[in-house]
Amino acid sequence: MAEPDSHPITVAIERRIDPDRTVEATSWMQAGTDLATGFPGFLGSGWVRAGEGSDLWYMLYRFRDMATLEAWEDSPQRSWWLDSGRPFAREVRVERRTGIEGWFDAPFATHIETRHAGEVQDAAPPTGPIQQPIPAAPPRWKQAVTIWLGFFPTNLLASYLLGFVPGFAEWPIWARVLLSTVLLTPVMTYFVLPWVTRILRPWLQKG
Repeated sequence: MAEPDSHPITVAIERRIDPDRTVEATSWMQAGTDLATGFPGFLGSGWVRAGEGSDLWYMLYRFRDMATLEAWEDSPQRSWWLDSGRPFAREVRVERRTGIEGWFDAPFATHIETRHAGEVQDAAPPTGPIQQPIPAAPPRWKQAVTIWLGFFPTNLLASYLLGFVPGFAEWPIWARVLLSTVLLTPVMTYFVLPWVTRILRPWLQKG
């Protein structure tokens, strides 16, 4: 079973940009996404503005796990890039999401003005980002409902099938729970939850 820090990690950064240096900031933000594409474990990145007249800009990037994320964040390339933007860019908030919340927000956040690993830049890139804020994760109660809808039938099926294991009913309860969780955790993580969230995406995004 995968360790907790081996899950993909999405980082969202909010910055305030000098409105008089929008052209420089546009090139600077794109340069940051271009640099990230060359690092192992890179899964995608993008940037958006809160609105045409707003000084709030958002950057999003995603890496395979904590080790590859830290390799990018501690790299001299990123340090140089950050230094080059200090005259006009000020970081005001950083948020990392992984585990359960990562399943919900990543499909909604990475579809806008994104660059994915191995993707070649078009010959005529867009002049600016889509004017749209980064969507937030769905409410916690919707996340809970989604997890339950995936977990209940999966657990029911597993309990039924394990009933055919000779002597399983006589095992101590801790041993039965241990076996079932070891079997179901990767199934839920890699198959059931991604499938359920895709099916329920319109409902999760609504509102």
